[in-house]
Amino acid sequence: MARAMGRFLKVQPRKIRMLVDMVRGMPVERALATLAFTPKRGAKTVAKVIETALTAEAEKPNANVDRMVVKEAFVNDGPTAGKWLPRAHGRATPLIKRSAHLTVVVEEKE
Repeated sequence: MARAMGRFLKVQPRKIRMLVDMVRGMPVERALATLAFTPKRGAKTVAKVIETALTAEAEKPNANVDRMVVKEAFVNDGPTAGKWLPRAHGRATPLIKRSAHLTVVVEEKE
């Protein structure tokens, strides 16, 4: 079992959660193929974290990469950067930039 984390990702957590829900429980090769053809902005980021977890698991002795499965994958909220956007008549509206923390656990299927 290997775990990889992507922290302070510049994508909103709810947008990454859609991708993570799609690949959770899939074999790693199928998950990476699915993310490669998904036109969402965070798909490359999620694929990169899955590949990192896969390489961490592959370094172990007697590891079979072909039988790896995405066991767990979840997204937590990261810090929010708040800015102000100037508007008409001297007003300002808040501009909120969200970030996310992504955790992926890969395990060899029995």
